[in-house]
Amino acid sequence: MSESLDGQNPESTNEPVAEPEPIAEPVAEPEPVAEPESVADVNSHLFAVRTTGGQEKIVMRLLEARIKMDKIDIQSVVLLTDLKGYVVVEAKDTSSMFDAIQGIRHIRGQLRGELTYDEIEKYLIKKSTVSELSVEKTVEIIAGPFKGMKATITRLDQEKEEAVVVLLDASYQLPVTVDANYLKLVPA
Repeated sequence: MSESLDGQNPESTNEPVAEPEPIAEPVAEPEPVAEPESVADVNSHLFAVRTTGGQEKIVMRLLEARIKMDKIDIQSVVLLTDLKGYVVVEAKDTSSMFDAIQGIRHIRGQLRGELTYDEIEKYLIKKSTVSELSVEKTVEIIAGPFKGMKATITRLDQEKEEAVVVLLDASYQLPVTVDANYLKLVPA
């Protein structure tokens, strides 16, 4: 049996089943390789890259295409709707970021320094509208068939993100179920 595991004897050609077993063992070895990559992610940095106004999506798609082709060494590209004229690039270091943006149309430069996660966190994590609402609050409906009307919240459904409201502009009490994203608190 030890002769067939060596695989160098002519008899081993009759036993192709013995060869896949040693091949399966090295497959388990790349797992430790994944650990240094996760450590590299911890050391990533965020950079704000200035673009031509209105061309942020094009720049982001060009960078994404380069990432998919493995031509550049950056982790991600983020387009923040509230940050006009900029895309955020996540890279290991400054030189990786500069290599990534070299030669791309519509790139006008880079903000000095790095961004911190705290600076862009508010753009990344969407806060639920329902968490800001409560029963007996007055709201304005900003979308849908009742757009522009004011109402009082009578019931909230956190899971469905819906609210039952009573329209204040109606001549009688009309309870209506509305998507919570269509509601805006009216200052008291």
